[in-house]
Amino acid sequence: MGSIGTPPNPENGSASTSPPPASNCDGDERKPQQATIGMPPNAETTPPTETEASKKRKASILPLEVGTRVMCRWRDCKYHPVKVIERRRMHFGGPNDYEYYVHYTEFNRRLDEWVKLEQLDLNSVETVVDEKVEDKVTSLKMTRHQKRKIDETHVEVPLDAYEICRNIGLVLGYWRSDAGHEELDAASLREHEEFTKVKNIATIELGRYEIETWYFSPFPPEYNDSLKLYFCEFCLNFMKRKEQLQRHMKKCDLKHPPGDEIYRSGTLSMFEVDGKKNKVYGQNLCYLAKLFLDHKTLYYDVDLFLFYILCECDDRGCHMVGYFSKEKHSEESYNLACILTLPPYQRKGYGKFLIAFSYELSKKEGKVGTPERPLSDLGLLSYRGYWTRVLLDILKKHKGNISIKELSDMTAIKAEDILTTLQSLELIQYRKGQHVICADPKVLDRHLKAAGRGGLEVDVSKLIWTPYKEQG
Repeated sequence: MGSIGTPPNPENGSASTSPPPASNCDGDERKPQQATIGMPPNAETTPPTETEASKKRKASILPLEVGTRVMCRWRDCKYHPVKVIERRRMHFGGPNDYEYYVHYTEFNRRLDEWVKLEQLDLNSVETVVDEKVEDKVTSLKMTRHQKRKIDETHVEVPLDAYEICRNIGLVLGYWRSDAGHEELDAASLREHEEFTKVKNIATIELGRYEIETWYFSPFPPEYNDSLKLYFCEFCLNFMKRKEQLQRHMKKCDLKHPPGDEIYRSGTLSMFEVDGKKNKVYGQNLCYLAKLFLDHKTLYYDVDLFLFYILCECDDRGCHMVGYFSKEKHSEESYNLACILTLPPYQRKGYGKFLIAFSYELSKKEGKVGTPERPLSDLGLLSYRGYWTRVLLDILKKHKGNISIKELSDMTAIKAEDILTTLQSLELIQYRKGQHVICADPKVLDRHLKAAGRGGLEVDVSKLIWTPYKEQG
C-alpha cells in the first residue's frame, strides 16, 4: 500500500518513527568527543593531539566499504547508526575523498541520503563488512559485464538497469505491496534490488511545493544525471530545468487532471482518469508515485486501470493532493490497487477520505470491495481503522440481531474483512456452527476511541459517477 498520511514505518524494531526536525548543528549540540574527520583544522574543531596509531587506523579504513556500519550526524545534530549502501568519488578531491549513501538503521528507508565524510564518526566504524552485502556485490561483479559506475560525481543508473526495470515491470507500471516477484529468480531479484537501492532523484518541484523524495523511481535513462525534476502539476509532464517548466506552463491548457470530474464538495474535487484514454498522464503518475512508495512491484499496463485524483481547488486550478487507483475489471473484487497522499498534504485526513471514497464507488457498483492483497503493515493498519469505525458505528446504532452478510451489504466491505476485524477486536464468537457478534456498548466506545477520527467525510450526494462497465 502507499503512503496514507501516517508517520514513517520504523524498522529494526525501533519504536521511533523519525529523527527530530532539522536544526543548526553549531555550538554545543554536537555529540561530545566525536571526531571531526575531514573538517578544516582549527582550534575549535580539531583535537589538540591525535595519536599516530589513531591516524593510521583512520587512513586504513578509508574509503569506507559498502556495508560498513558507523555513526552518522543527522540534521538533528545527533549521531545515529547507519549502514553504508553506496559510495561515489568527489569530483575534486583525493583518492579517499568520497560521499556515502547511508541508511539510518533505526528509521524507514525514506530517510536514506548522501552524506559527507565529516558527518561520520570514524572512531565508531565497525570494520566487519556485512557478509550478505559483500556476497551480493561479489556475485553481481561475476554476473554483470558492465560494472556499475560508483566513482562519479553523480551515481549513474546504467542502461541495463533501465532494461531490468522494464523487464520486471517497474517502467510505466503499477505498484502493489510485497507482491509480484514470484516469477523472478534470485539473480534477477538481486540485480533489481541493487539498482533500486539508491534514490536517483533527490527533490521534485510540484506546484508550489519543493518535495524531498523518498525512494528510487525508474525514470528513463536521459534523466540519470538529474537530481531534481520539475513536474507540471496538471498534466504531470516532467522536465530537467525550471525554465523548461516555465515555457511548458505557458502552453499547457490544463488546469486540472484530465478526465471527468465526478465529485465536488467545497474546495475538494475528485477526477476519474482512464489509463487507456490518458496513457501519458497515467505513466507520469506512476513515475511520480514511485518516488514515495517503497513496494516491490508488478507490471500492469496503465490501460487496465482507472485513476482517481483528489484535488484541492482554488482560482488557479485543481491541485493534486493524492490518488488511488483500481483495476477496471477485478475477479477478486479489488476496489483499490494503490493509494498515495503526497507528503505536503499528509496528516490532513486525505488518506482516510480516499479509502472511504473507494467504498462509495463499490456501493454505486452494487458490489462488495476489498483492497488488493497483500497489504503492507501500514496499509493494514489504515484499513483496519476504517473498517473498525464503520462497523462499530453501525453496531452502536443498530437494535436487534445483525449478520455479517447484512453488514457487508450495508457497507460494501467484504465479509472476510468484517470477520477478521471483529475477531481482532474480540467482538465475535463461534457458537452452534455460526459466528455471533457480541458487543457491549462500553466496549464499542472504547474501540471507537482507539480507532481515532474518521477524517474527511464523503458527501455521497455530491458524487456523480457511472460505473465503468456502464459507460458507452
